[in-house]
Amino acid sequence: MNVPASEDIKYTPEQAAIATMKVLTENSLFKVGSANIRGNDYRVFENAPASLSGLFAYAAQTHGDKDFLILGDERLSFAEACARAWRLAHSLEVEYSIKQGDRVAIAMRNYPEWCIIYMAIVSLGAVVVPLNAWWKTKELEYALKDCGAKTVFVDAKRLGHLQPLKDALGLTLILAREEADGADDSYENLLGKSADTSTPTPAVQPDDDFCISYTSGSTGDPKGVILTHRGVVSAVLSWAFLGTVLKEIRDGISPFGDDPGILLGVPLFHVTGTHSIFLLSMVIGRRMAMIYRWDAADACDIIRREALTNFVGVPSQSFELIEAAGEKGLPSMIDIGSGGAKRPPDHVRKLKERFSSANPSSGYGLTETNALGCVISFYDYTVKPDSTGRAVPPLTDIKIANEDGSAASIGEVGEIWIRTPANFAGYLNKPEETKKALTEDGWFRTGDLGKMDDQGFFFVVDRIKDLIIRGGENISCLEVEACAYEFAGIAEATVFSVPSDQLGERVGLVFYPKEGVEIDAAELRAFMGERLAGFKTPERIWKSPAPLPRLGTAKIDKRTTRKMALEFPPTLKI
Repeated sequence: MNVPASEDIKYTPEQAAIATMKVLTENSLFKVGSANIRGNDYRVFENAPASLSGLFAYAAQTHGDKDFLILGDERLSFAEACARAWRLAHSLEVEYSIKQGDRVAIAMRNYPEWCIIYMAIVSLGAVVVPLNAWWKTKELEYALKDCGAKTVFVDAKRLGHLQPLKDALGLTLILAREEADGADDSYENLLGKSADTSTPTPAVQPDDDFCISYTSGSTGDPKGVILTHRGVVSAVLSWAFLGTVLKEIRDGISPFGDDPGILLGVPLFHVTGTHSIFLLSMVIGRRMAMIYRWDAADACDIIRREALTNFVGVPSQSFELIEAAGEKGLPSMIDIGSGGAKRPPDHVRKLKERFSSANPSSGYGLTETNALGCVISFYDYTVKPDSTGRAVPPLTDIKIANEDGSAASIGEVGEIWIRTPANFAGYLNKPEETKKALTEDGWFRTGDLGKMDDQGFFFVVDRIKDLIIRGGENISCLEVEACAYEFAGIAEATVFSVPSDQLGERVGLVFYPKEGVEIDAAELRAFMGERLAGFKTPERIWKSPAPLPRLGTAKIDKRTTRKMALEFPPTLKI
């Protein structure tokens, strides 16, 4: 296959418009109509399946015996993966009376079983709740109480975290793949109890809930983002549409490759993993190779062994591939994408220099939009490496908004607002938070500050929310601060982002002890590490010699504290 180098792939707005109109008029799957969603009219894919389960059936029928899920020497075809999901669904229905609308959680690391379980839950019309596999007992307890899920699929480590909660929360724990004591049942046992590979047929409507995905917010506790079938189908088909348009522009050369394959190097409990990798792969017939845990050298070995064409990860992962690829390179790769955090512009240049046949790309989306938002690639990314791209057609509108909601002028900084049928339905049990985030006319206020240039490219410049994004993981400063205050002797504490070339940001903490109290920074960090997931635990800790500066409102002046702290070496550096 003769694939041109990415710097040679240029196309005019006129070429893009012609290709877009051709795909819209000739491919019935992408026919655009209108629908009223929660009181507002949106552009929608008129012929899209009513539910995500319809996309599973499409994958089984269209891609059949092609390899889909790969872990080491294990391989499952599209047809076999769907058949197992439907067998498991029927078994859950019979054995545990799981029905449409019930909430079922997954607390596992990435395994093929994770995908089968996810598909089974969704196929029943139940609501899947992917839990962060890095969470510990306290964090898992909050989410399970919040969503009300009683049935939880676990691996051995998460089983250990959840056993102390089992009786109090009335949980049924179903162990997958690994062996451990204390589970109520196993994935393998349930799969063996049903031979029924027929597709379940619950009466699911497009705007029914399909998933509750937890994301950290500025208010401290994680927020359960309620996603609908129409939302996820709209996102996945939008990316498939864009790929089809690019293939048309490029005279039949697909951006996914002739025999597409992708490495799953990010967690499936995030929408980047589930939506843009797992679910999009089902639609486009792309192999998905798993890695047990992220290691750049192992990732390169898998990419070469499986001749993978695509990679999507947080910026630090794609950057690590540069050195890890060695003399062998990654000759099969044609696209190296990033998401979850902004990729430094210098990374774009270095990736292109190192992998001349691969195309760096990037995207911008949020859990609240089913990961749908902007995409940038090819020549556009080489000349605008600090941009997050244009809005993904044909269903998504994005604007830079002033405080009154009006559109900001070209180049003016304002809040990024997104309007799409992929927008979430609301935050679980948080009506006030929902009201703040969703406008009456259907715009989602992202909390990110950005600007737009005269060509329609968007640039993320800052955040309104008090969040840290470490390697694609959202971390609430308030949550980490609350944990610090649980440590005896802390008088004042503030948490903020510390710049990192590798991860984008790290967690920084400044504390001031109570009078007469001596606090060891290492002991403080160990205390917090027992209560917080590892990625939330501070890696840079400063002990302040004086009370922290205050604003006129008497709140700690975080901006000044951060600036002062970064001018000095930390008391503890991990």
